[in-house]
Amino acid sequence: MDEDALADGWFPESVAAGYDAPGGANASEVVVPMVDVLEELADGGPALEFAVGTGRIAAPLAARGVAVSGIELSRAMAARIADKPGGDKVEVTIGDMTTTRVAGQFSLAYLVFNTICNVTTQDGQVDVFRNAAAHLRQGGLFLIEVEVPGLRRLPPGQDTVPFTVAPGREGGGYVGFDQYDVATQLFTSNHVTVSADGQGRFRRIPFRYVWPAEMDLMARIAGLSLKYRWAGWDRSVFTAESTTHVSIWQKD
Repeated sequence: MDEDALADGWFPESVAAGYDAPGGANASEVVVPMVDVLEELADGGPALEFAVGTGRIAAPLAARGVAVSGIELSRAMAARIADKPGGDKVEVTIGDMTTTRVAGQFSLAYLVFNTICNVTTQDGQVDVFRNAAAHLRQGGLFLIEVEVPGLRRLPPGQDTVPFTVAPGREGGGYVGFDQYDVATQLFTSNHVTVSADGQGRFRRIPFRYVWPAEMDLMARIAGLSLKYRWAGWDRSVFTAESTTHVSIWQKD
C-alpha cells in the first residue's frame, strides 16, 4: 500500500470510489431531513463538519448558503467534495478530528453517521468533544448522530450481531455483521461481498462503541451540556427502545 493510501486510513481510494453510490445513506429522503435540521441549528452562523468525507452533508448544506468548513483525514474522500453542488464552497482541512484546528469560531459543529465510533479509544473520543468545543463560539452547538450499542441483541455467550444480509444487484450478495468485546467496548464491523462470478472480498473495520450517558460525561469534560437528544432526525422522543440517537450539546 502506498503512503497516500496509508494516510487515508480506512477510507482509501478503493473505498472512496464507491462511497457515493445512489441510495442508502446518500438517498435524498435521508440527506434532506439531516440538512434541514443542521441549517436550523446553525441559525445563520458558520458550521464545521468533523469527518466531512465526500461532502454528502456538507455540500448540500453549503448550497443553502451556510458557510461550511470540514475536517477530513482521507484525501481520497475529500477530493470528491468540490464536484458536488455546493461543494466548491466547503473549506476542507486535511487532518485528524481529534486534534486538527480550523480558523474561526462556529455556531455549529457536527459529526454524523456513527463516525465518533471510528475513534477507538475513550481518550480519543473525549478529544473529539474537546476539539469541537474549542471551535464553538459561546452558546454554540455540537451534534453527533450515532447508533445505540446493540448489546441487547446479544444472547449469553454470543458476541456477533448480523445487520445486513442482502443479494447483490447483479447476482452475488453481501453480508454485514458486528463483533463485540463487551469488556473493552471495542467492536469490529465486518463486510463480506461476493460478486456474481463468485469472487469474494472481506473488509474489517475497528470501532469503539459509546453510550449516550458516557457521551454526556465527555461533553461535560469539554465544557458542554446536553440540550437535545432525539431518536432520529425527525426529532422523535429518545426512549429505551431507540436504536439511534441525535444528540446536541451546547457550549456553556
